[in-house]
Amino acid sequence: MEAGVSEVVTSPIRQSKQKRNRVSLSIATTNVLLGLLLPVLVVVIWEIAGMLGKLNPILLPRPSQIITEFVNLTASGELVKHLGVSVWRAFWGFIIGGGLGLVMGTWVGFSYKTERLLDPSLQMLRTLPHLAIAPLFILWFGFGETSKLLLIAKGAFFPLYVNTFLGIRSVDSKLFDVGRVLQFNKWQLITKLIIPAALPNILLGTRLSIGVAWLGLVVAELMGASSGIGYLINDARSFSWTEVVFVGIIVFAIAGKVTDSIVKWVEKRCLRWQDSYGREGKS
Repeated sequence: MEAGVSEVVTSPIRQSKQKRNRVSLSIATTNVLLGLLLPVLVVVIWEIAGMLGKLNPILLPRPSQIITEFVNLTASGELVKHLGVSVWRAFWGFIIGGGLGLVMGTWVGFSYKTERLLDPSLQMLRTLPHLAIAPLFILWFGFGETSKLLLIAKGAFFPLYVNTFLGIRSVDSKLFDVGRVLQFNKWQLITKLIIPAALPNILLGTRLSIGVAWLGLVVAELMGASSGIGYLINDARSFSWTEVVFVGIIVFAIAGKVTDSIVKWVEKRCLRWQDSYGREGKS
């Protein structure tokens, strides 16, 4: 009898959960289809215009030609080799620059004296463009990996630094009252209240930092590299192999999107507690 009652009670709950899962899957599928609608439409129009001879094949080859070149480069192993080099550079550049940005942002965020000492100089350096600094890095460190990694690290540093700093300084003052009520010491206050409250900004900084790392990689590989996707693009440009240039651009776009999606997934997992308009709209 008890088992029957329990089954009657849990059955509506199970049905409600299954219904929510179906609705969530339907929303996710709709979002993916909406996201693909515009790119697919552009590619179809582009292909038709190329077939009708409305486009110069040297300046703007058809998507089918680009796909063919992509397949050929992949089959030969050349694309995989260059992509591996680029991913290695972007990863270590981000680790160096993003790691330092996280440490410096935390340090400056917790210390007003350090902010007055370091922040004006760092903000001035933040405005220096990659193309202006790249020749100087080459003069200092040569054409080897060091100059490329430092150029990428320079770009990856500032988004994480700025967002970590702002995240710590934007913590609600009421949390400090909660910490006093709970009798937290300074370490507990930092690890259990301040850092979790600043986590949305830190993760946002991570996403921006990864994006800038890929931009820095393009600049680094276009100037004096002998391998990598940027080198592949630059070499193809010299011989007017426009299909290869498009392949390199598409690879950069896909790699950037994949890394950004990974961080978004981590962000979603880490910020389940966050109650915001965007999350309410998804439920």
